[in-house]
This record gives sequence, C-alpha cells and structure tokens, in this order.
Amino acid sequence: MLNAVIDLSHHNQISSFQQIKDAGILAVIHKATQGLTYTDPTFSRHRDAALEAGLKFGAYHFGTGGDAVAQAEHFLSVAGRDGLLVLDFEDNTQGQSMTLAEAEAFVSHIYACTGRYPGLYSGHTLKEALVAANISQPSQTVLSNCWLWLARYGAAPVVPPLWSQWTLWQYTDGNVGDEPHTVDGVGPCDREQFNGSAEELATFWAAQCG
Repeated sequence: MLNAVIDLSHHNQISSFQQIKDAGILAVIHKATQGLTYTDPTFSRHRDAALEAGLKFGAYHFGTGGDAVAQAEHFLSVAGRDGLLVLDFEDNTQGQSMTLAEAEAFVSHIYACTGRYPGLYSGHTLKEALVAANISQPSQTVLSNCWLWLARYGAAPVVPPLWSQWTLWQYTDGNVGDEPHTVDGVGPCDREQFNGSAEELATFWAAQCG
C-alpha cells in the first residue's frame, strides 16, 4: 500500500501545495460540485496550485437526491471531462440523499460522456444500499464498473462482494482512524492508501484521464 493520496474541499485550509508534495503526497482529489448547482469555491484555484506543484489531481461530486443526469452534467461542466472523476455516494446530512438508482444513472452518464466510468467513493451507504436492493453480483448493477474508493476508519478495508479489490482506502478523516492524520501544508485531512506502488499509481491515474 502507498500512503500518498489526500482529498480536500473548501473546508481545508491550504498553506502550501508545495509543502504537501514535499511531505510525500503524490495526488489530490478535490471536491468540485454537489447536487444540481453547488460548486466548491476553492476548486479551480486549488486545482491550478496543485498542478503547478506537480501533484496529480482529480475531482469528485457529492451526490444528492434529484436528477442524477443533471448532476453529472453540472459536475462535468466544472471538473471537465479529461481528468480523474469520482462520485461521492454517502448520506446527505443537509437534505435528500442520492439513491442507488440515481448513483447508477450518474455513473452511466459520465461513461456516456467520457468513455470512462468514474470512481465510486462510499462506505456503509453503499453496503446498505446493495443489501436493500438484494444486489450481490456485479452483473446486477452498473456501479460494479467503477473503481472502488472505500471509506472505513478501521484496521482494514472491507470490500463489498461486487469488487475483487479496492483502489483507494480512506483510512482517516484527519481525526478518527489510524495515524498519520496530518500533512504538512494542510494539517489534519482525509488521507488515502493506494492499493499499489508509486509506479502503479501513475499508471492508474493516467488511465483515468482522457
């Protein structure tokens, strides 16, 4: 495993992306959009600064209940179509949560527009949704075509049966989970293990970019 990926949003206070890179981080995934209309106000500025520092960069959309195709279009209009893309599928504490069917519609539209399925970030929300829908085989949902980014602040990631392995594992939110929690240049933050080497991370990232 390679502990060299972090994810960020406007909630994080960045002092230096160069310090982040110098601390051993190789890649950043940043919140771009949420729902039908929200855009993270720091996304474009942080993307430019991260790329200038030589970091790999990706974008995620926080899914909410509602028109999933319109959400995908909103996401692509902000994040673009040529980089690493992710759907964040989790409970929405501020309103209606995205359903499993809406998540399927979202990733299908991303695929139709880019020729690539996005990554799928989730934890208990995904497992509960699959159980509720009685889904146990990859052929039962298009979500199985997405690479898996697991959120679990325990000793090890637990992969749902639809996937043979995880790609990213969010092991801490900067507070809960194993150390280390912090990164120079940002402080406490969400940190990820990559299931591979630095060379494999570069290959994976390149494959996710159009």
